[in-house]
Amino acid sequence: MNKILLILKREYSTRVKKKSFLLTTLLFPVLYMALIFGTTYLGSSKQKLNVAILDESGYFTDSLLQSTNIIDSSILFSSVADTSIQSNYRKSGYDGYIIIPELNWQTGRENIKFITNKTHGTGTERIIERKLNIIWSEMVNEKLGIDIEKKTVLTQSSISIKEENQENLKADSGVSTAIGYGSGFLIYFILLIYGSQVMMGVMEEKTNRIAEVVISSVKPFQLMLGKIVGISLVALTQFLIWVACIFLIYNVGKLMGSDSAMVGSVVKGMQNSFESVNLPLVLGCFAFYFMGGFFFYSSLYAAIGSAINEDVREAQSLSFPITLLIIFAIFMMTIAIQDPSGPVAVWGSIIPFTSPIVMMARLPFGVPGTVPVWQLVLSMALLIIGFLCTTWLAAKIYRTGILMYGKKPSWKEMLKWALRK
Repeated sequence: MNKILLILKREYSTRVKKKSFLLTTLLFPVLYMALIFGTTYLGSSKQKLNVAILDESGYFTDSLLQSTNIIDSSILFSSVADTSIQSNYRKSGYDGYIIIPELNWQTGRENIKFITNKTHGTGTERIIERKLNIIWSEMVNEKLGIDIEKKTVLTQSSISIKEENQENLKADSGVSTAIGYGSGFLIYFILLIYGSQVMMGVMEEKTNRIAEVVISSVKPFQLMLGKIVGISLVALTQFLIWVACIFLIYNVGKLMGSDSAMVGSVVKGMQNSFESVNLPLVLGCFAFYFMGGFFFYSSLYAAIGSAINEDVREAQSLSFPITLLIIFAIFMMTIAIQDPSGPVAVWGSIIPFTSPIVMMARLPFGVPGTVPVWQLVLSMALLIIGFLCTTWLAAKIYRTGILMYGKKPSWKEMLKWALRK
């Protein structure tokens, strides 16, 4: 036990004292938020297109076309009377044109074509179709004698539904979704980043022949376990620093809230978000699933690192199946957030390969409401059994692979090492 603690202390202290630890601790939250808001911004940015409208029906007037341009300026419609525009629309400054034929106002007409010189994709087709349908509905309202007052009644007389959880009146599905996505992706990044650190650390010790010296005084299993626990504590330290910073910002903002209306509104929003979920349960479960998932996957990464010599490409090919499992867990997480009580969510949060990510995506929706207590207990128990099994199998691979040089092992050989008595 003392030898494991010595290895653990060495792994922890050497990594925490590095400048890279401080940089990642400070920069990761910034980069993480930039990734979330950046992808949202990029997804909302649209290409602006100028489209000429050749109207043969007489229904698509200039005023209606301009009204749709105000609604959505990503695609601008312009009424053109000159039919010669079809042959030189690009010289006239248009990206394409649409011919509106004679239409039956009671049935309309399908397959009106957007003529252009390149493929813009289905997103552009949907925007053009929606804008033309807005104009068409305006014309139909006019034909049916629906005035502005009646139209206002029709547009405002819609049904709006807001879910109310009787067990937790403060529950908010939007906040739960955001916390679920954030928790799931955070575990995903940590498993990939620190799991690969375990693999690269083992590879480095093996290629430098340091492992031979260390194994002369400790068992391979002790060396592997010390490295895994030490690196996991480094990641946990970063997580605790981030949590402490969040609460510090929250409390400072709460004190400043009385002096600043804007700060007060932000803090009030954070307070409502915290109150809508069982924050102690979410944080406690996050720590458990983070540690459990890390032990589960990092033991496999350590086993692969022990079997590899110096070829990085070999490391990538052997670690790809493990990385694929983590990516598959993210795919299941997106389904689970849309339907947190569905069969995919339930099984994904119980199976140890995916439970660290999928269960953390479900938990903000409520326990024991959305997530029954038995599912949470079963998930935790299976994850503990899972990482004990993977650690045991990985230790057997590690014991053989750490002292093997010059040979490129396959998954079949590594399996033989794991099953060898």
